[in-house]
Amino acid sequence: MRPTAVLLAGLVVGLLVLPGAAIAAPAGPTQLGAADMALLSGVRLAGLWEMPAGQMAAEKGDSARVREIGAEIAKQHVELDQLTVEAANKLGVQLPSEPTAQQKGWITEMTNASGARFDRIFVDRLRAAHGAIFPVIGAVRAGTRNETVRTLAEQANGFVQTHMTLLESTGLVRYAELPPVVVPAPQDQSLAANAKANAEFGTGLNTTVIWAVLLGALALGGVATVRVFRGK
Repeated sequence: MRPTAVLLAGLVVGLLVLPGAAIAAPAGPTQLGAADMALLSGVRLAGLWEMPAGQMAAEKGDSARVREIGAEIAKQHVELDQLTVEAANKLGVQLPSEPTAQQKGWITEMTNASGARFDRIFVDRLRAAHGAIFPVIGAVRAGTRNETVRTLAEQANGFVQTHMTLLESTGLVRYAELPPVVVPAPQDQSLAANAKANAEFGTGLNTTVIWAVLLGALALGGVATVRVFRGK
């Protein structure tokens, strides 16, 4: 099987398994949608691997800018992680306690790299991850019916935007190789149609569409990453 096909298959399996395996149903009367649970889990998982990645960059980054950004991202993820834990405790949600196997692989990849190659991997991995979760946070913010989740989505949005800007300030982001923006076709099950329905009827976003957007973004990010590292 071709490397790209293997990578995409792994992403599909990981995303299908993650929501049910990583988090438990909320306790008490609080009712959360699948997208709400996915946001809580996703933000927590991001912190579990990006905190050590940032700390690693602060210590072994080749350029002073990467070291500075690594320290700042790690510091901000500590704050975001605390906000996520507080929200989960309020809602009675059990959060993941360790990164996914794929995220652990990224940390190992950084551990084994050095010099300019480390800087490139650090920026590539974190920028792709932030770009993938960014539209999902917006979709949850727009469609959730839970005030606590809405607040967390707003907070996470600010952190992710800041982190993308910091990573881009290194000058190492190759914009031409980033995954293209996925615009859904104008059909009833598209994100655009659901957004229109929300505006007219006040209903929540279709959670299947939200997961489809996340899956598509991560898959495209995986393809772009394979192309990046093949060129090295």
